[in-house]
Amino acid sequence: MASVDEMPATRAFRRALDDAEGIAVISEVKRRSPSKGDLLPGLNPVVLAREYERGGASCLSVLTDEQWFGGSVADLQAAREATSLPVIRKDFTVDARDVVDTRLMGADCVLLIAAALDDHELSDFHALATEIGLDVLVEIHGEAELERALLVNATLIGVNQRDLVTFEVDQERAVRIAPLMPCGVVRVAESGVRDAGDSAALHGAGYHALLVGETLVTSGDPAAEIGKLRAVAQPDR
Repeated sequence: MASVDEMPATRAFRRALDDAEGIAVISEVKRRSPSKGDLLPGLNPVVLAREYERGGASCLSVLTDEQWFGGSVADLQAAREATSLPVIRKDFTVDARDVVDTRLMGADCVLLIAAALDDHELSDFHALATEIGLDVLVEIHGEAELERALLVNATLIGVNQRDLVTFEVDQERAVRIAPLMPCGVVRVAESGVRDAGDSAALHGAGYHALLVGETLVTSGDPAAEIGKLRAVAQPDR
């Protein structure tokens, strides 16, 4: 089995978001949702990833959790090989081995969900990921978790507007938390992005990127939908 030292260099996930003109879109390859079931029967990760790239996405997010989302490592590898875009592995990272596996499967960024980790795990996994060449998206749901993310020197932070237990979306959560994030943090709004109006509101609040799954997967024309989400004024940074 290959070691992380033998892996090729990663694509710069965080930089791709920071360098984007206007608001960046992280487009998600998502087969199903725990609350809604199958989103696109027969989803082809290669076709979808290429549509995302054609539409102007800055990065890809690929679900690898099989139990809840129907994803796989094969989906991630196929989507990444089909495009030039950096890819985040979207899964539940709960062990140091998950961080290493993320690198070995070819992802460029790992997701750390603050709600699923204690302070030591969050710090250790963040440090390990950085050491082996991964960017790290720390996902938070509120002000207390933002403080924890900043304590581990996270520079890429996502605000998930969806409750992990009820699956309900709070459309105001990201806007409320944005002013609390310091300069130098690349800010990502996750979940509940439905249309250009949501994109404009989040852009105006200071977000650099949107992570969008269901809206794109079910749109029928994901490339065009990305264009609509990105057609907003460039924010001040």
